[in-house]
Amino acid sequence: MEFSEYFPVWDKLTPAQQERLSQGAILRRAKKGAVLHSGTMDCLGLLLVREGQLRAYIYSESGREITIYRLFERDICLFSASCILQSIQFDITVEAEKDSQFWVIPPALYKSIMEQSAPLANYTNQIMASRFTDVMWLVEQIMWKSLDQRLAAFLLEESRLEDSQILKLTHEKIANHMGTAREVVTRMLRYFQDEGVVSLSRGAVTILDSEKLLKMQDS
Repeated sequence: MEFSEYFPVWDKLTPAQQERLSQGAILRRAKKGAVLHSGTMDCLGLLLVREGQLRAYIYSESGREITIYRLFERDICLFSASCILQSIQFDITVEAEKDSQFWVIPPALYKSIMEQSAPLANYTNQIMASRFTDVMWLVEQIMWKSLDQRLAAFLLEESRLEDSQILKLTHEKIANHMGTAREVVTRMLRYFQDEGVVSLSRGAVTILDSEKLLKMQDS
């Protein structure tokens, strides 16, 4: 499928703008685990996901990771082109959670078209608002939800994304998503196992009782 079928406001651009985007966007591939962008890198450009799954996360002062959002097919990552976002400093890391294909749109190209196109500027603002909503939701979860509630919600979300009750995740990977220590996750998962909600095996967590997990999330 072509770039035009994935770009969200393609039909609202002029033919000349469409041609510039088509010619400028670069299709790339990344294996699972590859780091595509980090806060220490130069301004990479906007990422438009063709297939796969990307993860955007930040580091705490202590060096722990915490996931702020995921990117799926047709999603755009703006923060990987933070140089076009005036007055915003956001050190974010983006990695491939699955083998992925994505287009990289050069930041100067996107900015020049955005300055000419009201629909593209409006869409960009919508993405910004959505991502900051994700960040604020995360802050609220950390401040007001207990760890067992957050872990239950995370497991349910992973089950929905993978369409499976068997989650191939290490305790360390879960801790990285949640911004906490592996030992804390291990202790909480063992509690869940004692309650008959999950079973644990090497490199995997199997959900046994989704209903009980849902109650833990909302308790």
